[in-house]
Amino acid sequence: MTVSFHTLGLSPELIQAVEEEGYETPTPIQEQAIPLALAGRDVVGSAQTGTGKTAAFLLPILQRLGGRPRGKVRALVLVPTRELAEQVLESARTYGRHTGLEAAAVYGGVGMEQQTQALRRGVAIVIATPGRLLDHIGRGHFDPSELEVLVLDEADRMLDMGFAPDVNRILETLPERRQTLLFSATISADVDRLARRALQQHAAVEIGRRAQAADGVAHMLVAVDKTVKRDLLARMLTEITEGRILVFTRTKYGADRLTRHLRHEGHDAIALHGDKTQGARNAALDGFRDGTTRVLVATDLAARGVDVDDIAIVVNYDVPADPEVYVHRVGRTARAGARGLALTLMSPDEWLLMVDIEKLIGRALLRETVPGFEPTMAPIQPREQAAVRPSGPSVRPRLGRGRR
Repeated sequence: MTVSFHTLGLSPELIQAVEEEGYETPTPIQEQAIPLALAGRDVVGSAQTGTGKTAAFLLPILQRLGGRPRGKVRALVLVPTRELAEQVLESARTYGRHTGLEAAAVYGGVGMEQQTQALRRGVAIVIATPGRLLDHIGRGHFDPSELEVLVLDEADRMLDMGFAPDVNRILETLPERRQTLLFSATISADVDRLARRALQQHAAVEIGRRAQAADGVAHMLVAVDKTVKRDLLARMLTEITEGRILVFTRTKYGADRLTRHLRHEGHDAIALHGDKTQGARNAALDGFRDGTTRVLVATDLAARGVDVDDIAIVVNYDVPADPEVYVHRVGRTARAGARGLALTLMSPDEWLLMVDIEKLIGRALLRETVPGFEPTMAPIQPREQAAVRPSGPSVRPRLGRGRR
């Protein structure tokens, strides 16, 4: 039997809002997590980026709180970044448009007055980054005495960013009798410890094999010296004429430097990282979403707020030191059954990092080269080369390539 949102036990108001957004059937994480959350269970949900986790916790919250008069905060969603807070706020307003429930986002980098007014006025749902929420708690602006639901969203990234002490301090202020939902792309030892502290007799929902790239992603690995990476990327972008492109760099300085070079070469590119003002970050994201800017160059932390479904290519300008970060990055393309390309530019000092990534994703990739950009050292080839040339999407660069 085909599962629909009607069969999950959602209210007509929520189903109407979901259908107005064009969704007909729930994703696997929604199908499994929503009934558990509606039943009042604590839930740990594990699924990769782009699988519908936000609706998996927002819809049950909206149903639980529906019809309540305005008063104190009843649901708190903790998120790691300002961009994600805005994204969840937008979703809460979208799915809750027929419920009369109000939501507000609380995060740093902007003034506190508007946030304080919202908290004093009374909103049902607060979406917050840990540091700014502690500021409001310390000033007496946030009263959790009637809190019913706590959500820890993207828990793995929250811990990676060093928010564990802040999260623990927040937990100490919350009522013990509450429902807690934790969602994470991966369940590391740190996330598991957090779950044991924050949740009680929870149900676990895990969708897909951990650290598994989407089936629709074609992986292209190009060996090139670090000194000419930016020139090679600029040339490739010249031959890629369609689709949004998300480029990952390891540092903020690297993002700015690469963006300046790409713009000098005539490409519409903009940088996104933590040193940008909130206004600049919002402008960068808005331009990327509406197509004004085709190339977004971002650090890993800043990109957590990038929620764009039709990214054609993800470029690993720097190979990540953590193999799971590779999976998170490439999960930004090939969403919702689409196809996408993961292009990695690998310098000789990054070859062993790529070997670790191949072990994690269970796939060996040929080291390709581009004429005129061959590395000074011959790239190490993997021992296993089965399934290394998956058919790619039409946006794959059509450059002359050699192999070593």
